Amino acid sequence: MKFNKDEVCILIPTLNEAPTIGNVVKEFKALGYTHILVIDGKSTDNTVKFAREAGANVRTQSGKGKGNAIIEAFEVIEQPYILMLDGDGTYSAKDAEKMLTPLFLGFDQVIGDRLMNAEEGSFSRLNLFGNHMLNILFKIAHSRDLHDILSGYRAFTKLAVSQMHLKEKGFEIETEISVEAVRNGQRIMIVPIKYLRRPGTATKLSPFHDGFKIVSTIYRLARVNNPMFYFGMMGVFTTILGLLIGVYVVLEWFQNIEHIPLTILTVLLIVVGIEIFMFGMISDMLLVFHREIIREIQLLQPKQPK
Repeated sequence: MKFNKDEVCILIPTLNEAPTIGNVVKEFKALGYTHILVIDGKSTDNTVKFAREAGANVRTQSGKGKGNAIIEAFEVIEQPYILMLDGDGTYSAKDAEKMLTPLFLGFDQVIGDRLMNAEEGSFSRLNLFGNHMLNILFKIAHSRDLHDILSGYRAFTKLAVSQMHLKEKGFEIETEISVEAVRNGQRIMIVPIKYLRRPGTATKLSPFHDGFKIVSTIYRLARVNNPMFYFGMMGVFTTILGLLIGVYVVLEWFQNIEHIPLTILTVLLIVVGIEIFMFGMISDMLLVFHREIIREIQLLQPKQPK
């Protein structure tokens, strides 16, 4: 399917990507994309210079972090379609057409799945394992399998972007975009893409530090998207803690050792855990009711003429 490339903005957030950014921009230029926005996080190398020389429009973000860069870029982009990718040379411009085509067919967002067709050596074993675990956690927490929630190769309609309320400042931004897409009921297409070995720059993502923040984001954002999971996990953990203390109290009681304070704590933890779990069930029912009301309102709204 042919589409108007002038309606597409290529968005590339960068930070010290001098070895690769020039070639990335040139590849898209060669394919006929004229609107290329590089949003730079105050690089200390020649990233800005090489991006401009290659023909990109370069802006320097006011805040710090990849999340802030993307949020700021979304506010200034005017084109109705956005294709976002990293500037480190791990994504191929040749995949741009199959990433964008679903948008012109009515989808709201397209996610490039790196895990299906990754080049050998592009992932360490630890990173590959971590990605799979995070995707499983996301599927459980948000009831939607998006295959690769951390992919940096994504396409959006401008309308889909306007529906999102993004706040994450760092590498958790892809996770938040995935959560917002699910929360808003967006039509999402998963497209397998090539993921290449990093050609010239070291990764800025820390497997443990950033991994923990991503797990925390998945869990925290489940509060409004899947309260049964959010409060249920909290309630189950509290109840199990109470039961474990209770087992200790009972074993000590058989030896004629009384632990009155621990007994009280055991009962409190079990009761509180059950109450939190019940609160999760009630919240989940309210969310289902809310979504049903929103769906009915949308059905009652008159359709806009084409």
